Amino acid sequence: MKRRSLFWFLVLFIPLDVWIGLRVLGAGNGDDSIDHSVIAAFTRALQVIRNDYVDGSVISYQKLIYSGLHAMLQHLDPHSQFIEPDDLKDRENETKGEFGGFGFTVSRRDQAIVILATMENSPSAQAGIMPGDHLVSIDGKPTQDMSGEELDRLLRGQIDQTLKVSIYRPSTKGTREVELRRALIKVPSVVDSRMIDVGKNSSRKIAYLRITEFTEPTARELSEKLDSMEADAMQALIIDLRNNPGGLLTSAVDVCGVFLPPRTMVAYTEGRDPAQHREYYTGHVSKQRLDFPIAILVNGLSASGAEVVAGALKDLKRAVVVGETTFGKGVVQSQMPLPDGSALWLTTAKYYTPSKQVIQERGIAPDIESSLNADEERALLLRQRHTLLTPEDQKLVDQAPDPQLNRAVDALNGYLVYQR
Repeated sequence: MKRRSLFWFLVLFIPLDVWIGLRVLGAGNGDDSIDHSVIAAFTRALQVIRNDYVDGSVISYQKLIYSGLHAMLQHLDPHSQFIEPDDLKDRENETKGEFGGFGFTVSRRDQAIVILATMENSPSAQAGIMPGDHLVSIDGKPTQDMSGEELDRLLRGQIDQTLKVSIYRPSTKGTREVELRRALIKVPSVVDSRMIDVGKNSSRKIAYLRITEFTEPTARELSEKLDSMEADAMQALIIDLRNNPGGLLTSAVDVCGVFLPPRTMVAYTEGRDPAQHREYYTGHVSKQRLDFPIAILVNGLSASGAEVVAGALKDLKRAVVVGETTFGKGVVQSQMPLPDGSALWLTTAKYYTPSKQVIQERGIAPDIESSLNADEERALLLRQRHTLLTPEDQKLVDQAPDPQLNRAVDALNGYLVYQR
């Protein structure tokens, strides 16, 4: 009876096309072929665990299969994930500009979980966590072998719940434990818009703005900020993408469309399947801004969508890129819905810039190289966080220069002089 129940469970759970696919794969040769005994071993193990594991109250077929899917995707690459139904809702909320969490973005690098960005006024920023820190453990559980899905489940969720996280800072080689309380994170995408002080004797007006992440409203917010700055006689623009972890590809393409003519290709993808070749073009926007020079600031934590924007505007000679080589996360995650409301977030292709440069593991190299020392980098992060500073931190912010920003201002000043 138990064998019959398992058989019908598997028939109901696994779609017909998957069974057919397994039969086709099993008929193949070489590394792509499947030994049917392996499938039999999997189904037998599922049955044995469900029926004979000592604590039957903590397992179910759903838990076992979900665990298997989590492990399966985790072993492919650092970015592929299996997303359970509740986690899928959280992910959709984040791309719309708000979610419940602690306000930092992470990625795996050399087996460490690196914090790419902390959001202004979020619990993580208020606790002093900074980009570049390593997330060592969550509630005492090491993160080194955690899947991306497990991290998401722990870090996002119900507002006002608390977690203890252990943070390692490479610059000081110190580790500390922090208690964080989840909050509703509303993500301001375009921030810090202002005019740069280029000196009392200069009449040139160079505008500055920073994009923290690419979400659905980013291109609209950007256009609104530009309207205001153009009304103030802006002559050149600096876009700061430092510590920007990426976000929605469609948003990054829309941002490129603000500065490029309609139907301009800004990126394309190539994958294992020829059908994964896809080209991304700017759309039609109501107002294009094509007549002022642009400098883009990047660093080693500018990733994904930030790299698409920097790479496209650099390749198409629309902007000069200043700073450091970017993170190098240029893969396509395709969301593939499953029948129970879960989904696969599967790496299916790699991004390329218009000049056919691959982004993955290489990043975007700047036109003008400029790096920050430890004090300058800390001062930059403190400026970006907009939190209450200690007197010591305030002194650092006031005194430490921003060489990357200064190089961008110099480049735009030179261009404006040449242009005139």
